[in-house]
Amino acid sequence: MKSLSLFTFIDAFGWEIMKQNSFLDDVLITKKPLGTIFGYSSTCNPTILTGKLPRDHGHFSFFVYDPKVSPFRLCTLLKFFPKSITRSGRVRRIMSRIIKRLYGYTGYFQIYNMPFDKIANFDYTEKRDLYEADGINSGVPTIFDYLRNNKIPFYKSDWQASEEKNLTVLEEEIKKGDIRFAYLYMADMDAVLHQFGAQSMQGKEKIKWYERKILKILDVAGEEYDSVNLFVFSDHGMTDTIEEYPLMDSINRLDLSFGKDYAVVFDSTMARFWFLNDKAKPEIVKALEKESCGKILSDEEMHRYGCDFPDKRYGDLFFLMYPGVLLNPGYMGESHVEGMHGYSPDDKDSIAMFASNIKPDPMPKRLDDLYDLMMSELK
Repeated sequence: MKSLSLFTFIDAFGWEIMKQNSFLDDVLITKKPLGTIFGYSSTCNPTILTGKLPRDHGHFSFFVYDPKVSPFRLCTLLKFFPKSITRSGRVRRIMSRIIKRLYGYTGYFQIYNMPFDKIANFDYTEKRDLYEADGINSGVPTIFDYLRNNKIPFYKSDWQASEEKNLTVLEEEIKKGDIRFAYLYMADMDAVLHQFGAQSMQGKEKIKWYERKILKILDVAGEEYDSVNLFVFSDHGMTDTIEEYPLMDSINRLDLSFGKDYAVVFDSTMARFWFLNDKAKPEIVKALEKESCGKILSDEEMHRYGCDFPDKRYGDLFFLMYPGVLLNPGYMGESHVEGMHGYSPDDKDSIAMFASNIKPDPMPKRLDDLYDLMMSELK
């Protein structure tokens, strides 16, 4: 019998959202919550592809304090330009393209809202394409390495192409009838929910759009294959924002110097600190403990999340905002968004989803279980 395993990844389609919407109800006999991983897609995607936790695959957030190897020295020239220019998204996209081309980076690359007077203190962590050979920082193999090494015919979406383009190419590959494994990456839901929120009509319309597209793919596959095992999953959910908090202002008021006493990255939902001398830690900890917008993560929590990096590359201390509180302004942006992810993986709105037209045994419980499920389909 000719069979196809079709893994469909819908970014940010969380369990709470799935519960509130009908989605392929006549096809999917399994619908379950799927535990997510602390961090953003830059953490979740490598976990899905490798079955490893962040401390083992080496990915977390994009920026780390490492001035000796920073590729951003060119950007420091822009600190002398007016803020009307340096805050421009267009300017930053152009700079990102220049740096990416200059250094030959193949992974997802964007300098976001990193301040140009500080950016030369940081290195970037996703320089290689995760989906290609040697794409993972720690060197652990991905599911695609296994497919290539064992010469198993497969399709994977081009993460830089549009959803429509990837759907068209997948249809063409299915009609040839050669592939055994397909990985369809649908990224646009994330942007829709950021812009309009987890409960938005736009989000519901996007879910219906995915339903129509997947049904069409299944119809095409049914003509070429005797059996099609469909697996649909997300990397995380989405939380509606209820408050914005300028945590950066609290840190800037301290009698400490960036680059001399400490370094920090203000992500959308967390602040990550590096302590450069003995003076900085107690003062920053004291200030953070007074904040009502979030909390310092303990060593036990970081270990449980799989983010206790031995070299402390991603920070000596993590301060996580409470669900729904947006760290704004921050180094990822200054604009208001209706939805955000990257909060506690234990929060209900953070939880991802898993669905299938079969009942896998064992059932995946967390993102890192998806790798074993993909491998079991190839045996």
